[in-house]
Amino acid sequence: MAATDFVGEIRSVGERLLLKLQQLPQAEPVELVAFSIIVLFTATVLVLGLIACSCCCAHCCCSESRQRKIPVRPTKPR
Repeated sequence: MAATDFVGEIRSVGERLLLKLQQLPQAEPVELVAFSIIVLFTATVLVLGLIACSCCCAHCCCSESRQRKIPVRPTKPR
């Protein structure tokens, strides 16, 4: 029951987005700017998430740098 509600909700959101995209050429400049800002923000969040995941996976999978430790030696007083 909940899965069909979720699918229906996603479908309705997709239809509303498609309708907005179809009406975009006739939109006012304020609506164009607002839509551009929303798209830019969404793209930025997705790109930053992708970069964060790739950096995390690259550092977690490479255990070579973690195994090599440099010992710290105390300095002699003069």
